[in-house]
Amino acid sequence: MNITASKLKPFLIVGGLLAVACQRTPTDAQVSETGSKDGSTTAPIAAATAAPAPAPFANPVLPGDFPDPSVVKVGDTYWASATSSNWGPAFPLLKSDNLTEWQLVGHVFPDKLPAWADYYFWAPEITHEGNKTYVFYSAHKKGGNLAVGVASADRPEGPYTDHGPLVAQAAGSIDGFPMRDENGKLYLIWKEDGNSINQPTPIWAQPLNEGRTALTGTKTELFRNTEPWEGNLVEGVSMVRHGDYFYSFYAANGCCGPSCTYGTGVARAKSLLGPWEKHPRNPIITASQTWRCPGHGTVTQGFDGRWFLLHHAYATSSFENVGRQGVLSEFVWKDDNWPEFTANASVPATPNPAATRPIADEFTGDKLGLDWQWPIEDKPKFALSNGQLRLTAHPAKGGAALGRHTLTAAYTASTTLLTPSSLPAGTAAGLAAHGDPNNALALTTGGGKLRLWERRAGKQRVLAETALPATAGKAVQLRMQVSGGNSYRFSWSADGTTWTNPLANDGAIDGKFLPPWDRGVRVGVIAQGPSSVTAAFERFALDSQQ
Repeated sequence: MNITASKLKPFLIVGGLLAVACQRTPTDAQVSETGSKDGSTTAPIAAATAAPAPAPFANPVLPGDFPDPSVVKVGDTYWASATSSNWGPAFPLLKSDNLTEWQLVGHVFPDKLPAWADYYFWAPEITHEGNKTYVFYSAHKKGGNLAVGVASADRPEGPYTDHGPLVAQAAGSIDGFPMRDENGKLYLIWKEDGNSINQPTPIWAQPLNEGRTALTGTKTELFRNTEPWEGNLVEGVSMVRHGDYFYSFYAANGCCGPSCTYGTGVARAKSLLGPWEKHPRNPIITASQTWRCPGHGTVTQGFDGRWFLLHHAYATSSFENVGRQGVLSEFVWKDDNWPEFTANASVPATPNPAATRPIADEFTGDKLGLDWQWPIEDKPKFALSNGQLRLTAHPAKGGAALGRHTLTAAYTASTTLLTPSSLPAGTAAGLAAHGDPNNALALTTGGGKLRLWERRAGKQRVLAETALPATAGKAVQLRMQVSGGNSYRFSWSADGTTWTNPLANDGAIDGKFLPPWDRGVRVGVIAQGPSSVTAAFERFALDSQQ
């Protein structure tokens, strides 16, 4: 099966990298049935054939906060997941027929978290072999440290059954990846999280039973952080067998936040258990003017045989405010048996229109849209009825919060709060920018007042306050205008025409404190107060600008 390059939609260059070279055409065995990672070792390699220069395509292919993306091809469909960290539901499930246009269709754990884990739902690795889909993932073990767990399903969209943790070392274990060796034996590859205790970070391999429910035998170290550019860690291994070698694409150095130093390297070995050699020209992907700190992804092939790494990176314009976005980078295999991401700066950078698509939720139907999220440890109570979202207040941890991804550095978010005059003193409901339960900016009403406030490191402070006008008794419209990623202007309106900023001189608030170290800001609604109070919202809109 050989589908032309037109399956890939036009997109923007990743870090100035665009490959134009000969590609290998996949055989039927490579592109049909499963496209599995852990079953790939027996797939034959076809002879190299010349390919025309591919058209540029627009990044990010996953706009918004989608760190550590993973992808697998099942039949004619690509399936992906990504880190959800401390936002629920845990682990998004997305599908695509071309690697560049993705649809969110569900979550690995949509309603109930695994019984053994409580937070930090990181680095899912979605794989498929035979008639089963597996998601290997990292999470914090209750009463312990980070561990690698696994869940399985009879189809990629689920439902998934959790099988518990596979490995939980004292320093923490993360970034599980299944791989078969040259003899077809199944192994789990993972990172020991030594950097958390100022120790090196070995990448381990240990036999895994065919049911993917338990490790067997003994573990073997493949490699660790030894090169200056790798800093205090190597992690996020994605392994593929090509020709005579196994290749480990891996991330190194500081992953996250404004001082991140992440980059991508590759190592190879003729046997899964080594010895491994690192590419002398590592790192093979580094920061550019457009994308910062690229790393932690999964290797995959397009339908036409082209090779890609789906990984994350920060957009320079929005950085940690939007978070680590899903970026697609193309590479080719060179005559020296190393992969190469080839720069071609003459191709113009085209933004992905999906990143600026207008979003409007009218709250129709009886279920909240899949794009809505909540703090993983505090799922709020809510219901949809008659075109309204009814959110039950929460008295602690910053209140009941629902949020959505931001997509760009500049945007406008708005909502309508119904019957605001009915909210009693001691309650607050309205529009918010959520960092986490301890960090937020919001414009809310309650007890006959409109209040603009910040919650910083768990301490809430009112920035401005005014009386709720009588004309806003039935509804008040709330608006948040963001520029530069972290400059926030709030305003309210009783009629949708005249808008009032609670701060003098159309003042803005600096929201640099909002994003946690490992995730981006969400925007949405909030309700604080006793659980006997319910706030009703009508329509939420997000309009993004480049």
